[in-house]
Amino acid sequence: MSNGSLEQWLHTGHGEQKQTKSLNFVQRLHIAIDVACALEYLHHHCEIPIVHCDLKPRNVLLDDDMTAHVGDFGLASFLMEASNHLSKNQNLSVVLKGSIGYIAPESGMGGRVTTLGDVYSYGILLLEMFTGKRPTDDIFKDGLSIHSFVATALPEGVMEIVDRSLLWEEGNKVYVENEEVKNEDRAIISDHDSHNTISEVKL
Repeated sequence: MSNGSLEQWLHTGHGEQKQTKSLNFVQRLHIAIDVACALEYLHHHCEIPIVHCDLKPRNVLLDDDMTAHVGDFGLASFLMEASNHLSKNQNLSVVLKGSIGYIAPESGMGGRVTTLGDVYSYGILLLEMFTGKRPTDDIFKDGLSIHSFVATALPEGVMEIVDRSLLWEEGNKVYVENEEVKNEDRAIISDHDSHNTISEVKL
């Protein structure tokens, strides 16, 4: 794709010559919606549902208009049990698939491949997009994950964990892409016991 991968835009200057690429808040939001729509199609609108199994910034490609496309289906699985032609108990694969940091915990423990694994990876992708941190960064150790890092900061500390490239300050006011962020405007994330389907994710 002409604009490369989301990885290149989120982590410019890491291990390579510093670049000037930067995504503003609205661009990141649109990319998140594009990826959600792609997963919605794979999970619910294919004749046989498809689980991508390796959703991460490197596999999100951006075209000329910065529209996001999900690529690299090398680890993808067909959910054969969802087909009317096969047994409901049949599944193509139960092996560990995906990239470290983006794999759902139940998949890492030998659980079967389901669409919920993609939803988990999508959640990690969202956290990475808006914090600017990879789930495999060195700070995430001794029980600290990118999820717990964000969860413990909300709601009061949200401005402390957001990607610095999204913020600029003037006096005592903090702005996000030219929009003032008021103290009462807080983002709240609910911690559910189980994963939602991609159709239930509200953006």
